[in-house]
Amino acid sequence: MATISDFVARTSGSFSTVITRKSDISLPMHTDAKPRPKFQVKALLGHCLYRRVVIWTTIAFALLTVVFFDPRLTTQSQNVLHYMHGSKSPVKEAPITTENIMLQNQDSIVISPLKQEVVHEVQLGVKVEVVEDVANNAVKNIPDDAPNNTGEDTPDDMPNGKPNDIPPGHEPNDRPNGILDNTHDGAPQDAPKAAPAPGDIPSETPEGDMVRQEEDTSQKKEDTDGPKWLKFKHLDGYYRGLRALVQLSEYKPEYPKPLLPSPSEPILAPHHVDMPTPTIYRPHPDYNSNEWRESYVHVNPCYIDRDRAVPVPDLYAYGGLVQGQPRAAIGSHEALGLRDDICFDRFGRYGPYGLGYSLDRGGVSESLDIESEGSETVWEQSGQINWNDVDWAEAQARCFISNEDRFFTGNQSQDAELTSTGRKKIHRTAIVVRTYVGFKWTAHAILNFRAMISELSLQSGGEYDVHFLLHVRDNSAPIWADTGTAQKIIESHVPAEFHGLCTLWSEAQMRLYYPGDFGDTYENPSNGDIHGVYRSAHMPLQHFAMTHPEYEHFWNWEMDMRWTGSYYELFDRLSKWGAKQSRVGAWERSAKYYIPGLHGTWENFTELVDAEMRASNKRPLIGPVNFAGKVTLSQGEDFMPASCASGSELSQCGVGEEADLITLNPLFDANESGWVFAGDVTGYQTALPKPPRRCAIVTASRLSRRLLSVMHEETWRLHHSMFAEMFPPTMAFHHGLKAVFAPHPVFLDRDWPQVEIEKAFNGGEDHTSSGHGSPFDLNNEHNHKGTSWYYNSEFAGLLWRRWLGYAQMDGRGDNGGRAGEGVSRGGREEEQDSANSGRLCLRSMLVHPIKWEDPAEKED
Repeated sequence: MATISDFVARTSGSFSTVITRKSDISLPMHTDAKPRPKFQVKALLGHCLYRRVVIWTTIAFALLTVVFFDPRLTTQSQNVLHYMHGSKSPVKEAPITTENIMLQNQDSIVISPLKQEVVHEVQLGVKVEVVEDVANNAVKNIPDDAPNNTGEDTPDDMPNGKPNDIPPGHEPNDRPNGILDNTHDGAPQDAPKAAPAPGDIPSETPEGDMVRQEEDTSQKKEDTDGPKWLKFKHLDGYYRGLRALVQLSEYKPEYPKPLLPSPSEPILAPHHVDMPTPTIYRPHPDYNSNEWRESYVHVNPCYIDRDRAVPVPDLYAYGGLVQGQPRAAIGSHEALGLRDDICFDRFGRYGPYGLGYSLDRGGVSESLDIESEGSETVWEQSGQINWNDVDWAEAQARCFISNEDRFFTGNQSQDAELTSTGRKKIHRTAIVVRTYVGFKWTAHAILNFRAMISELSLQSGGEYDVHFLLHVRDNSAPIWADTGTAQKIIESHVPAEFHGLCTLWSEAQMRLYYPGDFGDTYENPSNGDIHGVYRSAHMPLQHFAMTHPEYEHFWNWEMDMRWTGSYYELFDRLSKWGAKQSRVGAWERSAKYYIPGLHGTWENFTELVDAEMRASNKRPLIGPVNFAGKVTLSQGEDFMPASCASGSELSQCGVGEEADLITLNPLFDANESGWVFAGDVTGYQTALPKPPRRCAIVTASRLSRRLLSVMHEETWRLHHSMFAEMFPPTMAFHHGLKAVFAPHPVFLDRDWPQVEIEKAFNGGEDHTSSGHGSPFDLNNEHNHKGTSWYYNSEFAGLLWRRWLGYAQMDGRGDNGGRAGEGVSRGGREEEQDSANSGRLCLRSMLVHPIKWEDPAEKED
């Protein structure tokens, strides 16, 4: 059977060939073979040596025929293969059942020898009596509102689709415009209720067939013309719109399918005549509540303008979910504490910041030519704000000054005194967005960062600040010596409203800041310079942190990332979740994708990882690691919290401690992972084995000041460095800092069987993303193309543009094409058609990469 590697043309020694393969590795590649000469028996038998070989082969074959077909001989052994396997007993294969899907036959787990990395060797203190089978876990963890069964509805946006008629008297009534706060009180009350249309499609899967259907799908023979996931059916539920909105109690996702279904029920497909109405969504704490005021310093409101006349606008959300919209296949809202009972459309998300009205009125003139029914609701309270003269640097500075008493200063001795006096103070966080000279600023990019600054900085009373780290590619430009040169570069390449937020850097500057000989490199597949942005994007971030002591944490962010919900909710919940995690098993959990449809709740997942770790005869990695050639830091290695001290309850080790590193993809062991840059390690003794390494693909992550300080010392004093996505996790690993992978919700564009997700994304060593079989192996990365979050994703941009209201070729159809193939769907005419379900409304989700938004921006 052909493997994925058969479809990849290999050219050794060519890095450009390797990188080019990333863009099309999932496509079958055709190679023309030269015709072989015809076989001639006369030429073969004309040689004496060949004649002897043919004669003896014929005799041997005749003897074997007698042995195997003589009844007196064959009755003595029923299967000669038994002897080949070293056993005289019959060979039986264990049946595949729901009880062994999760652990995938623990007897087959390869027990690897213990690596000499761990200094703090501990025994797990968490008690795990029994890891329940998948069937039981699935039953326990299907929410009350989960569907009893699913069917395959015809998408509302399919060409020639038939509308669902609304029975008289069931049209939704207008409701007063309320506010969705940060509480979760059962089903939202503002999702319109509609009766099912007569054409509702019943579930097509009878009771008891769901598990068999899952197994049958996973066991289909893979064709030789492409990866297996190309054969999975596209999901349609993403493309239904607001007219199909239902309350959470009525919501039934198209995907994932439950492992054990309940009695069959039809999926109700409402079709509201009137568009639902959004409400204000505020995920921030109630700064005016008595509870807040008793514990924390009062928060003063912040404004857009100097005259304090224009308050920060709110974003809007819809209470409820679009019927049939899939749930996240990897990660979950529930695990991180994100709201999962609301959805966002483009106007509720970006309308307050200028989407939908013209430049002369202060908007961005974007989305004037797309469907907009009911969009005026988002401007009823704030009006259409004129953003033309906003200075975001001044607005952030004013906000911080008016709330300065709330925060720690960054001065350790002064902050120690503040901790013991008065109300609680909090640390500040910087969002550092990496950009570069030549980046094409678009209307949507401007909207995105207006939203980020408003929601994170101004609405939080200065808890966050947003900065742009601008890469100047001209190494001859004296950006650190001449303010005039620096200002001219900013004015030429950044919109005026963001000028004051920019910090410039160049590779020439990094050579001055981190001078000296960095020594030998194990491997350098990119042939890049050690100070270059491609290999060492962490260097300017380290420099930024050293010059900004007022921040305790730094989010490393990129220009092509988007979040459909509130930025404050995202970063705040990630921070709180990271602090709750125990250090015990954190590295092991972080090396594995969390798949709710297979693993159950986060608590079940934690127990599973515990059990797998025990089965592999490995101890949890806690504290700094020791390896040949390691050099101690001048600041010492004492990064363990008091909760990990001897005599403490081990399971509480690190609970309540802020994470030094929060990543958005797994922290995998780079060794033997097949990741192309796994050997890009510089400054160590190359005569010794490579140091142990951890990595997280996509550099988006939160780093603490102390982690960046460690990285800074390793760089300037020890001249150590690694590829950008590997250096921060590895430094945390070496020195015993707290690191976690946050299981944010990731969506798949196709109907993947749950077991196939596990095989593809946790197919490495010990059922993780590490080692052989890693999903980050160059030959396996194609599996990410249909996800909503990975650097090579095709689905992320496709879904984002459909959400923005642009028609796209989404590849859906009988042949299961890819993004950019098939029939064009969506867009203004389709969304305005009363027979269709209207504009999209999505749960909060991260999407990456977004290389273009308006189709007019696409570069061929």
